[in-house]
Amino acid sequence: MKTLFNLITLMTTGASLCMAECDPARPGQTSPEQPVAKVYFTKDISPVGLLKIYNHVKADIQGKVAIKWHSGEPHGPNIIPVPMVKALQEAVPNSTLVETNTLYVGGRDTTEKHRETLKVNGWTFCPVDIMDEEGTVMLPVKGGKRFKEMSMGRNILNYDSMIVLTHFKGHPMGGFGGSIKNIAIGCADGKIGKAMVHGSTPGNTWASSQAPFMENMVESAKATVDHFGKHITFINVMRNMSVDCDCMGVEAAPPKASDIGIVASTDILAVDQASVDLLYKLPEAELHDLKERIESRGGLHQLEYAEQMGLGSRKYELVPLD
Repeated sequence: MKTLFNLITLMTTGASLCMAECDPARPGQTSPEQPVAKVYFTKDISPVGLLKIYNHVKADIQGKVAIKWHSGEPHGPNIIPVPMVKALQEAVPNSTLVETNTLYVGGRDTTEKHRETLKVNGWTFCPVDIMDEEGTVMLPVKGGKRFKEMSMGRNILNYDSMIVLTHFKGHPMGGFGGSIKNIAIGCADGKIGKAMVHGSTPGNTWASSQAPFMENMVESAKATVDHFGKHITFINVMRNMSVDCDCMGVEAAPPKASDIGIVASTDILAVDQASVDLLYKLPEAELHDLKERIESRGGLHQLEYAEQMGLGSRKYELVPLD
């Protein structure tokens, strides 16, 4: 596991209205025609805070509901706390936690190993649907430039709505992992879809990096967003923000950034843009490592390309709930 992510690291190195021109996290200006999304924010990182913010973005969540979260590698220290996820799942009628297996070899690359990891990490309070356990399905990527379709866990078809519950943090290849990354990689099945996102070739599993990888992620995320239409919503939990993904488990670098809060929107681009903007307001000593990770990987291109693909709005109104 450590060797794998060392390889990735070496490969990839080389109510207020937020306007594009006023924030260092945005390298360009947004179109004046772009709609303004509502993004809700609370500093209360607790089951109560999570339910409070969810109530503002749940209007179109209905029917059988998938809660896409990150189960984490065994004993991962930075995953969203079990009591928070449990509180949300119990509050959402007819909901199920959903995940997919991993491409890399670790604690979740097979269904059998994944189910053991679920027990280790405390995800035992409700059934968990490993969506690629019984196969895959191709979802269209509308307007895609890199893909026309993306391979997903087949069980994604069993749900009417999706809540994307994301631990916002750094990422060895993506720079940062927000809602886009959560569904881009996390809904893609372990062997086909994740290989497509990573641009895998014979002899090089992790072939894509920098802009191509960001664009692959955005197009994969778009397939899931388009599939659910208005019946999808996004929540980013900004706590324990290591430079590393929860895929690193106990090997993740200790977080240096202070916890910020919870951000939520029905607009996937707005929720990730707002999260980056809030992160970039941290003091330099806390921000430095995460900013270096994001910018050295070209991670902000996720936001640029998502805007180009019409995935949402980079212009938003931040609505405090505290």
